[in-house]
Order: sequence, then C-alpha cells, then structure tokens
Amino acid sequence: MDFLSDAPLAITLGVLALLDGLSVGTLLIPVFLLLAPGRVRSRRVLLYLVTIAAFYLAVGVLFMLGLVNLVDVAQELLSSTTGQIARLVIGGGLLVIAIFMGGSKPAAPPAASGASSPPAEAVPAASATATASATETRLTRRRDRLLSPDASGGAVMAVAIGAGLVEVATMLPYLVAMGMLAEAPLAMPVRFAALAGYCAVMIVPALVLLLLRIVAAPLVERPLARLAAWMERAGRENTAWIIGIVGFLIARAAANELGIFERLAG
Repeated sequence: MDFLSDAPLAITLGVLALLDGLSVGTLLIPVFLLLAPGRVRSRRVLLYLVTIAAFYLAVGVLFMLGLVNLVDVAQELLSSTTGQIARLVIGGGLLVIAIFMGGSKPAAPPAASGASSPPAEAVPAASATATASATETRLTRRRDRLLSPDASGGAVMAVAIGAGLVEVATMLPYLVAMGMLAEAPLAMPVRFAALAGYCAVMIVPALVLLLLRIVAAPLVERPLARLAAWMERAGRENTAWIIGIVGFLIARAAANELGIFERLAG
C-alpha cells in the first residue's frame, strides 16, 4: 500500500483510526445506545467505549509483540515468487468477493397490483416484516436492560468485548496500522504509546456524538436515528468497497512485482 507509506506515520495512523471509528463496534452500537429514550446514560456509553478501546489496545499489544520477530520472515516469504503469486490470487479473490457483495441486494417485496396479485405472495413479505419488527423489539429490550440502573457494568463490558471479538478480524485499517507500527523504527514504549493514541482516536466519533447527545439532545436525536439507519443499510456495501480496494491494491502490487503489466505492454 504505497499511498499509505507516502504520508507521515502519525497522519496515516490518525486517518486509519478514524476509519476504524466508523465500524459497528465503535460507532453503530454506541449510536444504538444513544438512541435510548429519556436521559442519556453517559456513564454506560463511556464504559462501553473505554472497554472496546482497551480491548483493541490489548489485541494490538499482543499483535505487535508477536509480529516484531516475524516481520523479516514474512517479508521474505511475501517477496518470493510463490508469495507474489499467492498475493495475486488473494487480491483477485477479494475483488471477486467485493463484486458479489456489492452486487447482491435483498429482494424487494413484490408490488401490490390489486386483485390480480396472488394473496400468497403477500404472506412472505408480511412474515418478513413481522420478523424484523420482533427482532427490533428484542434488541430494544436488551438495550434498555443494558442501560438500566440495575444492570451491572460487567454486562456493558461484555457487550463491548463481544463486539470487538466479532469484528477484529475484519478491521482492515486496524490490521494495516498494527503492521505499520510493528515495522516502524520505534522503541517499544513509543509503539505502545502510539497504539494507545490510535485506540483513543478510534472512539472519538462516538465521543463527539455522546457529547452532542448530552448538550443538544433535541437537535441530534433525529440525525442519530438517520445515521444508524444509514449504517445498517450501507454496511454491506461499505464493506464490499473496503474489501475491493484492499484486493485491488494487493493484486496490483503483486502483478507489478511479477512483471505482468510489462509483459502485457510488450
């Protein structure tokens, strides 16, 4: 990823951290908590954000401690002909996955056409609507229990850690940033400090929304609801774009190293 290495490390890490701050665990779930009616439970939301930031900090520390001694081996393997071919195949595979992810859309319910429409066709749509409504109700109830004064802080922390465990492998900007930190010529304490700063920046978008929810609740409640709805609709498409861009960059770099473009041009 040449475009990342061209920028100063601090700026690159900041941009990647902000991208990670738009994920499900770092933004969508906090927005869902902020949408709870009544007074915002700021302590619970803060506990969630601090916990998920601490989770990624711990994972990053372990990642770097294990990666530092393997960087040279990994670079040698990836630079070999076998590694270049593997990267080309992996990049192409990611592109194919992104195309199918972006192109597949949920089927819309059939349009009503008066008496000519068979009644049976309306049944699946009604069933799907009822299922979606029941799921939303269950999620709302779980949120209310999580934010209730009787709930323990451990439950909030468990949700944050669970969200991190589910999506850590898909946090591509985070993984790229950890690799860059592991390869940077920095002392280990400086790396850990940079990692801590990275994880703090990850939760900045949610912290800003929390602050706005506290000081200007009537103004931001509707925008927060629209933001949550948009993230749910566009989550699959955004993931496809990220996977596609990463796949293209991997495949292009491998093709350049293998001299494929030069052969095609000749």
